[in-house]
Amino acid sequence: MTAFARPVGPRSLADRRAAASAGTAVLRGILAEDGARLLLLVPDPHARFAAVELAAPFAASALDDGYGVCSYVFAWTPSRDPLKASGVLGGYLEGFGDLRMRPDAASAIPLGARTWAVVCDAEWPSGSVAELAPREVLRGQLAALEGLGLVPSVGIEHEVVFRDSLGTPLTTHGVDYAVGGTERLSPLLGDLRTALDDAGLGVESARAECHPGQYEIVLRHRDALAACDDVLLQQLLVRRVAARHDVTADYLAAPSPGQGNSGHVHLSLSTMDGSEPDLLGGFLAGVLRDARALTAIWAPTWNSYVRLRTAPFSPREVRWGHDDRTASVRVAGPPAGPRLEFRFAGADAQPHLVVAALLAAGRFGLEEGLSPPDAGVTVGSLATSPWEAAGMLDRVGELLGPAVAAQLGALLTEEIESGLDTVTDWQRRRGALRS
Repeated sequence: MTAFARPVGPRSLADRRAAASAGTAVLRGILAEDGARLLLLVPDPHARFAAVELAAPFAASALDDGYGVCSYVFAWTPSRDPLKASGVLGGYLEGFGDLRMRPDAASAIPLGARTWAVVCDAEWPSGSVAELAPREVLRGQLAALEGLGLVPSVGIEHEVVFRDSLGTPLTTHGVDYAVGGTERLSPLLGDLRTALDDAGLGVESARAECHPGQYEIVLRHRDALAACDDVLLQQLLVRRVAARHDVTADYLAAPSPGQGNSGHVHLSLSTMDGSEPDLLGGFLAGVLRDARALTAIWAPTWNSYVRLRTAPFSPREVRWGHDDRTASVRVAGPPAGPRLEFRFAGADAQPHLVVAALLAAGRFGLEEGLSPPDAGVTVGSLATSPWEAAGMLDRVGELLGPAVAAQLGALLTEEIESGLDTVTDWQRRRGALRS
């Protein structure tokens, strides 16, 4: 196993720190070579990376000293404009000063051309963590869960639509599980397979999906930080390979009306000594109780709510079932070791926040001794609009902290206002009907 391998299954925060330490020593040797470069990556609130590329000798020194990144990366819009400064966001926008990126060498992958990418934590110059960094939000929930003697194993499956330079999907119809009909995808997929294998991301499966041009890639289950980092690294590689083929990779939650790109999360729990607790009790009950209040995390964009209208496979109803893909929580796997598949989130959701929200809600359910309803019983529904989701952020604050709730509130407010400032093709068509 290499220093940068992603071991299958759970891994405690202490084990991750040990892996990062070993990886740092190996990276130091790699970066000592002529022409080596390091791409520092910080996950932002929009499920993408803020990046800085360093050449030697700065790359090597960043392993010890970190490197600066403007604090507004955690308080910006999708177009990289600053959000309105208020409350906790003000500290990230006042003066636009630097945070310090701290590379987590356990996340490193090779990108070719003597370049390595590494995902980073973010901290203030004082050394205190940047509380709005999605990675820090997730780490806080992992630490809280370890306080109960539990560690999760997480697998994330993401769907993407591939389009040509004219915006046309690369298949003309749905090709769910198909081999035939995917010929236009083959050259791209061949290069993509090579890129993901070379990066060591550990793809478990890949297949054509049910909408035109749609494809699904599933990474093997691993520790939660690695799972969330790696699904964003996967997107980075997918987009780079697609661009070489003059193709775009569309991760919109609803690439077209009636269609959905999902970001399903498979999760199991282990105790620190390796045994498997009962997932179908308090943890499941806690997630079901708070699923509606957490809609802003599952569905962060205006487009997300179009996806939530594409039931039954993007269900709005909150219920669970055994091997039931029309349920928002599907229990899968063998009876002796079941896992939970959470089907709330779209491909546009921030994965670190999604997993953090699941862990927080599930932990509260365990601590309070909740019991889930019977399989198939509907206990509520997700919010149906961004403004409805924005009205439930008080509970998000109780689960993930008031700073995260304030950040989500500012992001949703900006999303709503941007949508209301836009004239769409739908509005023009509706207007033409009045003439």
